[in-house]
This record gives sequence, structure tokens and C-alpha cells, in this order.
Amino acid sequence: MAKAVQSEIKNLKSEMAFATPDLPGTGGVLKQTPEDFLVEEQPLYDPCGEGEHLYLFIEKKSATTHDLIRRVAKAFRVKRGSVGHAGLKDKHAVTRQHLSVHLPGTTKAEDAEALERFKSYPHAEVLWVDRHTNKLRPGHHGGNRFGLTVRDVSPTAVIRARPVLERLARTGFANYYGEQRFGYRHNAHRLGRHLLLDQPQAFLDALLGDPHADEHESAHTARAAYECGDLHTALDHMPKSLRAERQALDALRQGKSAAQAARAVVRTQRDLLVSATQSAVFNSVVDDRVRAGTLDRLLPGDLAWKHDNRSVFPVDAATADAENASGGRVAANVVSPSGPQWGPGMTEPAGDVLAAERAALAALDLTEADFAPHDDLRTSGRRRPLREFIDNPELSGGVDERGAYLKVAFTLPRGSFATMVMREVMKK
Repeated sequence: MAKAVQSEIKNLKSEMAFATPDLPGTGGVLKQTPEDFLVEEQPLYDPCGEGEHLYLFIEKKSATTHDLIRRVAKAFRVKRGSVGHAGLKDKHAVTRQHLSVHLPGTTKAEDAEALERFKSYPHAEVLWVDRHTNKLRPGHHGGNRFGLTVRDVSPTAVIRARPVLERLARTGFANYYGEQRFGYRHNAHRLGRHLLLDQPQAFLDALLGDPHADEHESAHTARAAYECGDLHTALDHMPKSLRAERQALDALRQGKSAAQAARAVVRTQRDLLVSATQSAVFNSVVDDRVRAGTLDRLLPGDLAWKHDNRSVFPVDAATADAENASGGRVAANVVSPSGPQWGPGMTEPAGDVLAAERAALAALDLTEADFAPHDDLRTSGRRRPLREFIDNPELSGGVDERGAYLKVAFTLPRGSFATMVMREVMKK
């Protein structure tokens, strides 16, 4: 297994292939402060002004979307399941996003009281509210607009950035999942694998042990205590921000089994870990296609992704030749190859393409059968485009009290990672 882990971990780190290797990067530092990373969720539709769901447009800073959901549920005195969201947003950023709260029968005065209670949360501010007829679901947004500041660059960084952005807008960028998908310890995909294979003890050892030298001192102490079997010390020192770790530790301290402790981690967190496993396999497929020069070409056996309606269609040799031609839909950025989000709901490609996607699974010592429906895990599958496109890119440079900076702005479709665009720009 060690060899397989080493072969796939490159796809979470800087060894992933660049789509613009011939264009030099700007270098620099991203996310030096939360204000250097601005995200605004684009609505898929506007609320109609009436209905059982209260829509909130919220600006948050240095908080996760799940933190925000918990606070909203507490302020409105509803279960967390009553709060809907369209997408997850970065923690180390200033972000604006929509949430919905199911509030049938409440009055405007009661809504106002709840909003007053929410004001005690220091990391977020409600910008507007309105009513609508349905709950927000993941994917119910039209993409995200990013405004990013890169620090520690030369005053001429904009000159290097411009041709990179122009090419990405013209031919697309590799639609990798960003490193944040894999957790701050870069092992979320391995944790998800243990859940899929029903390996609770291995899951707990990876979640709670293996102290890293660069971790916060309290987390390091907690993990070392876990490995020594001192559960009380481990729970006392585990940071409150690491909720999944604390949930598992608390269950173990109460004498529960490894399987029970693994299930003590909230379902949404376990589903995210499984999603990270799916994402690691997808990244491996993207990396192989970039290296082969086929990121922007259809191959026989591919499932082509239609960017206008997010559907796929099978590709044979004749279809590939027609679509790849100069007048075809690949060059027009209308269709692209797709890759796997393995699960029972995913349509499979054919031929060599399917063999390559199965090989990416094998690199994690997994098979298709491991993603069969689970009673306590979400394993639904789908296709995802191997490339995506930036819209309305903007560039500027300047100097402030912290030195020279580069400002980059663009809009991305939902599900794509701005950090993967900036990876091409910065070559870091």
C-alpha cells in the first residue's frame, strides 16, 4: 500500500502538471491576509420575495461555511438541516455567499429577533435577506467571482501574468481539485478510503495520530497522547476547531468501539472525506491527461462534457475527429473531456479511457465496488469536466505599505478552484 500512496500523493502537491509549462510564473504569496482573497457567490436565481425559506446573503471572514451554518441554525433556533447552502467557501478569505433557512410561519418580527442574535457572531455580517419558495441546495449558484491579491512579487509581475491568463481564458485550465479539498494535513482522501473500506481503526489512527512537527503545539501534543493510549490528555489538548477529531476522541474516552467512534464523526464530515477520495482519483486522471497533451482533446471512449448544460455524451473515433477539428466544439470551448467522480451514479466511459480511470482507482488500492451504496456514507458519483474556463479576467499591479502586489480577478463556474488558476499564474 505504501507504494500506491506515494504514487498518488503527487496529485495533491506541486508535482501536478501545469497546463502552461512554457509560460513563466509570477511567484509571490497568496492569502497573506484574508482580505487578499475575496470571493462572491453568483446567484443562479433571485429570491421571489415570498415563501417558507428566508434567504440570507452573508459576508464572512476567517470562518468555514459549516461554521456559518452552525451559527445561523443557533440564531434562528432551527436544526442545521433546515439551513441550505449553495457552495462551500474558503475559510482563510473574505467571502460572500447565500444561505437559506426554512422558517414556515414566522413573522418579520421573529426573523428580525433572530438576525439580532446572529449579530453576536464576530466573523460574519448579513448583507440582505429575502424570502423564497425552496431551500438552497449544493450547486444552486451560478459560479463565483474572485478578487485575489498576490504579495511579494516584482513590480513587473503583471507582464508575466497576462499571457497565462489569456491562454487559460482561450484554451481552458486543468480543473484540478484544490489542496483545500484534502485538509490541512493533506490526508482527507486517505481517511475517506478507510471509511469506504470499513477500516475504523485505521481511520482513527490516521485521523487522531501521526503528529506532524509543523502542527500547532496543542494538536501535536494531542496526537502524541493518542498514540500513547492517553485518551484524556488527547481530548484535553485537541483544539476545539478540530471537531471531527474531538468527536472521535470523546467516543473512545467513553469506552466505545473503534467502529462507534468512527461513526461519532458527524455524517457531513465523513461524506466530505469520501468526496476527497473521489477528488484524489479525479486529480490523477487530470494529471495524466495534461501530461499526455489531451486535456483539450477528445479520445475515443471519452464522455464529452457539454459546458452549457453539464451533460455528457459518448465519443467514438468519428465523433472525436469531428469535435477535435478546427471547426469543432472542442476548439470552440463548448465541449471538453470529462473525468470520474467514482460512485454508483456515474456513467462510465469506454475502452482505453475507462482503463485509465480504473488505473487511477487502483493507485489508491480501490475498485469500483468500493463505491457501492453505503448505509452511512454518501457515495453518489458523477462526471466532471477535465478543463474549465475563466470568465472576465482582470489584471492590475501596484505598490502599497506591504510592497509590490498583483491583483487578479475572474469568474469561475461552480465547483472550480481559484487556487488552481493561481497555481498556473504563480507557478508555485
